[in-house]
Amino acid sequence: MLVLENVHTHYGKIEALHGVSVEVNRGEIVSLIGANGAGKTTLLMTVCGTPQASSGRIILEGRDITNEPTAQIMRSGLAIVPEGRRIFSGLTVEENLHMGGFFNTKSEIRKSQAHVYELFPRLQEREHQRAGTMSGGEQQMLAIGRALMSRPTMIILDEPSLGLAPLVIKQIFEIIGHLRDEGITVFLVEQNAHQALNLADRGYVLETGNIRLHDTGKNLLANPDVQNAYLGG
Repeated sequence: MLVLENVHTHYGKIEALHGVSVEVNRGEIVSLIGANGAGKTTLLMTVCGTPQASSGRIILEGRDITNEPTAQIMRSGLAIVPEGRRIFSGLTVEENLHMGGFFNTKSEIRKSQAHVYELFPRLQEREHQRAGTMSGGEQQMLAIGRALMSRPTMIILDEPSLGLAPLVIKQIFEIIGHLRDEGITVFLVEQNAHQALNLADRGYVLETGNIRLHDTGKNLLANPDVQNAYLGG
């Protein structure tokens, strides 16, 4: 569904990704783990077109999107939940959700909103509450819900557990697993390597802009190098 072939990305003269190749198949969860500064967010944003790859190819649903503008890519069945959530704090929960369904018909928005409320009943309870007054966990639920409003076939999640309490993290990862069960493909970047690999069908380890390891989530969890570097030995 998504294929990166030998992708290089630069910020000015600084090369951030060094020939990265990644494949995400339809209906699976693929996790990307790595230390801070490894290039994980850069990889995700390169997929979304900001920045664009310096060389290599990015294929989405069989179409080369390497040089396409971000807006066009986002209308191709791809949605992203960025690190830090980036919700509209001055808008209500419902208004935030409607922003996510900006390109949809009113009927599609109603259906998508009902689906989001099924996944996150707490959002429905706070439908008219300003997003900036909610807890971090609720805001993360809203960020995921807003992404789902576009009815994506693939969702990219960047550090969804960052700054959240363990109980909320458990809830978020349960929802991510549920999205896969619904047929939505998930590309997950996460510093919580144990949670990410435990949930993933497959995983990649990114170090200083290079893919160092690629295997099933289960096998990466059992890999001594991964255990020492990312799982506390």
